[in-house]
Amino acid sequence: MELWIIFSKLIIILYLSFLYVQAETSNLAWIVLSILVYISMNITLYLVRLEKVKIVIHLASMLIIFISFRQVNSLFVLLLPNHFYELAWPFFDKKWLLLVVGFLPVFIVPQLQASYVLIALFCFVVYFMTSHYSKKLIKYESTLDKMRVDMQRLSKSLNENKEYIKQSEYTYRLEERNRISQQIHDSIGHSMTGALIQMEAAKTLLAIDQLKAAELLQNAINISKEGIEDIRITLKNMKPPTEQIGLQRLKLFIEEFSIQHQIRIPFVYKGNIDLIAPIQWKIIAENITEAFTNSLKYSGASEISINIRVLNKLIRVEVRDNGKGIGSGKVVKGLGIVGMEERTASIKGTVIVDGTNGFSVTTLLPIA
Repeated sequence: MELWIIFSKLIIILYLSFLYVQAETSNLAWIVLSILVYISMNITLYLVRLEKVKIVIHLASMLIIFISFRQVNSLFVLLLPNHFYELAWPFFDKKWLLLVVGFLPVFIVPQLQASYVLIALFCFVVYFMTSHYSKKLIKYESTLDKMRVDMQRLSKSLNENKEYIKQSEYTYRLEERNRISQQIHDSIGHSMTGALIQMEAAKTLLAIDQLKAAELLQNAINISKEGIEDIRITLKNMKPPTEQIGLQRLKLFIEEFSIQHQIRIPFVYKGNIDLIAPIQWKIIAENITEAFTNSLKYSGASEISINIRVLNKLIRVEVRDNGKGIGSGKVVKGLGIVGMEERTASIKGTVIVDGTNGFSVTTLLPIA
């Protein structure tokens, strides 16, 4: 705001200088001195920060203008509106009233009425516009500060949530390890200890009572078999199902790819997913990855959809984008598509490529 005010004062001073040159006045030295004193006062005005000191400087500048108007030249009255508006602007809620008051000195300089009205109106417009846009700027800065605080708060909350998730995962792993350790100790450990006792007793009785020793050995064998079965059941319970691993890995890959490249990726699967074998999940994941890469490079798509259907005799996996495709032209098979075909053929499957409506890659795998 201050720059516009200084600029307006400079324009008025240049206008006065032009009028003085045109008038060819005899007291030019006093005019120059008065202008220099006025400029010095205004430079001081924008160097201080205390409002009370600024008011004093404004009043002193208006006094210099009045003395110069009476003693040097009447044109100095044209400097008055700028200072009046600058001093009185904060104290008037109705700005039109301020404009009316600013026009009052026009009656004491009838020979400069047109110039005075023009400069007073010019100064009022400058102050009105700078005040209006200063308020908007302050409002925007306040909003920006609030947004900055909100972003810092959200960032802090996000970091805290990440730390909480990490701590939760670590705690869960510790609890799971503790559970598995306790389970091994309670069931498998006791079984192995019992079998060891039976075998030690059989070893002692081997030379005395072979029948009793054989019975103890058989008990130890039975206990060992039960322990091995407990180990197998424990490991089976620990290992997640194959379909869960395949789906979770695929969902994780889709989410990461979507966030990284800003592409929508709808994912639909139907049928008995349990029928998909681990080797088939591997082929499906590799073909989807290759199809995503091709869409990103060549199609300019904003959406890539995945549809997995487990039918009676085969598994159908379609990856389709909404890109430009190739129209009715022939699909040129590069290394990516050839690689998909070779991988799929290794487990007696088929790859179908279509570029008529966007671009799609369909993988067909037989159900064993």
